[in-house]
Amino acid sequence: MGMEQESEWNAAQSIKISEDLVAAAKLQLQFLAAVDRNRWLYEDQTLQTAIYRYNSCWLPLLAKHTESRVTNGPLVPPLDCEWVWHCHRLNPVRYKSDCEEFYGRILDNCNVASSVEEISTKETEDVWNSMFPNEPYNINPILSDKFSKNVNGSANHSKYNLLLAIKRQIPFFYQVSRSHMNTDQYLEAAVARYKGFLHLIKRNKERSITCFCVPTYDIDLIWHTHQLHPASYCKDLMTSLGKILEHDDADQNRGKGQKLDVGFSKTIKQWEELFGLRYWKAGAMYRGSTPSPLTTSPFIPKLMAKSVTSNNNKFQKLINLRETNVNEVVLEIVEVENLPETYKKKVYVLFSKGQPDGIFDVKRKINIQSEFGKKQVATFQCEPTGNLVFELVFDLVKTLGCCSISLDDLVSNLSVEKWLDLVPSSGTCDPVRLRVAASCTVPMPAPRVFKISHASKSLAQVADGNGNEIIGLQMREIKGTKELVGITKEDETVLGQLTGSEWSLMDSLWTLEAQKMLLTGPQTVKLVPGRKLDYELKHCERRTHTHNFMTAVEFSAEYPYGRAVALLDVKSGALMVQEAWFVLPAIMLAFITFNILRKEGNDGESLKEREFMSEKIVFDAEITKNKLASGGCGSGCGGGCGNMVNSGGCGNMVNSSRCGSGCGSGCGGGCGNMVNSGGCGGGCGGGCGGGCGNMVSSGGCGSGCGGGCGGGCGGGCGNMVNSGGCCGGCGGGGGCGGCGGGCGSMMKSGCIDNEQPMQVAAHA
Repeated sequence: MGMEQESEWNAAQSIKISEDLVAAAKLQLQFLAAVDRNRWLYEDQTLQTAIYRYNSCWLPLLAKHTESRVTNGPLVPPLDCEWVWHCHRLNPVRYKSDCEEFYGRILDNCNVASSVEEISTKETEDVWNSMFPNEPYNINPILSDKFSKNVNGSANHSKYNLLLAIKRQIPFFYQVSRSHMNTDQYLEAAVARYKGFLHLIKRNKERSITCFCVPTYDIDLIWHTHQLHPASYCKDLMTSLGKILEHDDADQNRGKGQKLDVGFSKTIKQWEELFGLRYWKAGAMYRGSTPSPLTTSPFIPKLMAKSVTSNNNKFQKLINLRETNVNEVVLEIVEVENLPETYKKKVYVLFSKGQPDGIFDVKRKINIQSEFGKKQVATFQCEPTGNLVFELVFDLVKTLGCCSISLDDLVSNLSVEKWLDLVPSSGTCDPVRLRVAASCTVPMPAPRVFKISHASKSLAQVADGNGNEIIGLQMREIKGTKELVGITKEDETVLGQLTGSEWSLMDSLWTLEAQKMLLTGPQTVKLVPGRKLDYELKHCERRTHTHNFMTAVEFSAEYPYGRAVALLDVKSGALMVQEAWFVLPAIMLAFITFNILRKEGNDGESLKEREFMSEKIVFDAEITKNKLASGGCGSGCGGGCGNMVNSGGCGNMVNSSRCGSGCGSGCGGGCGNMVNSGGCGGGCGGGCGGGCGNMVSSGGCGSGCGGGCGGGCGGGCGNMVNSGGCCGGCGGGGGCGGCGGGCGSMMKSGCIDNEQPMQVAAHA
């Protein structure tokens, strides 16, 4: 950052904001989570009722309250009305004009509390009932069509299409719902970037530059938060910009050359020229589309959760695992300085961890922006310790020198951009230097990866992601009773017993209904076929062998539509577990599942047809039997889909890989490889560049064009254990999202994006 750029950044940070945006952003995330738990608020019929109640009841009540307080405590809106109010305020210019037209002033949220705060609603309900005796304060979504027909008086209705506005906001929560978004450190950095965003717009206005500025999702979250305080937003923006900044969320086309794509590219260029800082931000880029729901009806277990006693803790101690954190890193090599002329245009950088960890243990190649002429961004995950090492390499063979940055420094600041001298020195007066820019998320607990290897149908060994054996499992029968036994170096422990069709696990802490694959205990977990929810492959799901996977889904009051807590590959024995409490139950569940499949002779090739053979999981009072829909290749042309053992290819089932191009909705090459290497190819249309869905070893390399993996995951889409792919695409497919945790590697490494794919906020 030069002196002039530093001055611009300091000017941006001097912008005055009247609200505590960090605390308010956390409250917004809490509210959006509550709405997501009540998805009837996404449905047209109930939304129409909510919009009517908002216009006819909530706004008149709010207007009365802002003129003269009607409650001693804060006014609390019903959840449905607050949701409509939330979306209305996210068009600040229209909200201001509507309020002034109908009520003569902006209806602010001063002395108003969110419905998700622990504040009594009694006072508000009493006033509501006195003003609207025929309209209940809270509505039952099942009976909502019977309400909202006897409200006294005629409501003032905005001409703004609130239904469409709400629909546009529904996907936003998924983009900002990762845990790092809810931390003070990350949000404080987001507030600073939001001020930079406002300052950039101010400078464009002063210089008469026209640009549709597109925020990343960290900036957009703070921008939304500011707008939810309409009086402060209007005052603050008039002071800093001289106008109320419009929030245009109507255009959501992410295609190449479209308004969002062009605006994002211009925003990157302007930001980096104005501040000398990188605009891409770890954990703030587009994650891809929201995963498909398992059910349209919420499922909340009726069984009371069992308490975990100290006696049951002995089972958890059987597996001693090191607590590991992970963060996402976005890396750019901006330029090289003092490079001898003979090396020009033939150098690139290899980056790796100084001490490889269990998540990132490979070397990756990345081009230097100043030499290559295009921005290239690497996104990956690693443990937040040690150093990132960079090797400058000439013409594929000669290493010119190395340099490094400390991950401790990166994590403490969440971003680093500096010149680094290469060691050893080139021997010239001016050493060769690299300008390295990196950002990261706040470290979070890392998922745990295991491999379950079967010595026989009744005996298996479980190893962690580094190959260390942690426990043996044995299925044995003693005196007519089938037992599940855990075997360690010290002892053998009975983990569970089978009675009828139910397993009692860990001294009855957990109960597994084997026929339904339903696990109940401290939580309720259902094992469902395929890659579901956060494990869903964004662009390649229908082109990989999803029938080899099963997802463990937790259901609770907090997650009535399910939360993925583990992913099992029944073919390879790979198991990924998200939560520490679920490690041992997940291992037992996986082993019992393998045992059932082998007993029925399926040997992991497909799941039990009598339990898992339909395209949709049906839920009733309890989660009923579910079935499996296997993925196909669509109308692929060129590459093959479906290699199951060694390599990607065109229909080959055992050994060799093929390279090809996908056309239409096909797979470029090697879609769905399960064990070793990915394919290489280019997908066109809705296809996958190459190597989609690799489960154990290395990802594929390829490029996509159009609406598939596009400029996102050319290769290595969805790798579960080791390395991801390199991708260089041109498409508006939305990119890899987080790449490291999205389309790229799920654990060990991510991908490299060449063409600035559309990993941007949709002004949502």
